[in-house]
Amino acid sequence: MKCSIGQDSHHFIDDESKPLILGGVFINNHKPLKGNSDADVILHALTNAISGITGVNILGEIADDLCFRKGITDSKEYVKEAMKYLGSQVIVHVSFSIECQTPRLSPFMEEIRESIAKLLSLDESNIGITATSGEGLTAFGRGLGISCLCIVTVT
Repeated sequence: MKCSIGQDSHHFIDDESKPLILGGVFINNHKPLKGNSDADVILHALTNAISGITGVNILGEIADDLCFRKGITDSKEYVKEAMKYLGSQVIVHVSFSIECQTPRLSPFMEEIRESIAKLLSLDESNIGITATSGEGLTAFGRGLGISCLCIVTVT
């Protein structure tokens, strides 16, 4: 059994042409996050956590190649790429802790959990998601962006 932690954060931008995507779910009527890809901080944290298991850094040259050379900006594809290096290891549980002042994530939690469960071929009961406003103590708690931590457990 192995565990690994991944983290990612992005700040909000004023760009009405780009959607806010979290965990593969479109969040309507909210500022998007800045990034070359879709800037999905939840899936980026997951990708980084998987990279911590495999030792293969996806969110670097590999993602840049996918994004810039192949035009792939969907972060689900980065997670799939990271999973290719797991070999015989199987993800059995993931846990996310998200910090943001906005958007309020409660209405989207189940849809995000379903999206991640489908992506990882896991039962939803093995996907934990918590969120906090951060009480204004960090840039994320002051509404400037979103930060996400992810812990992955594999056997």
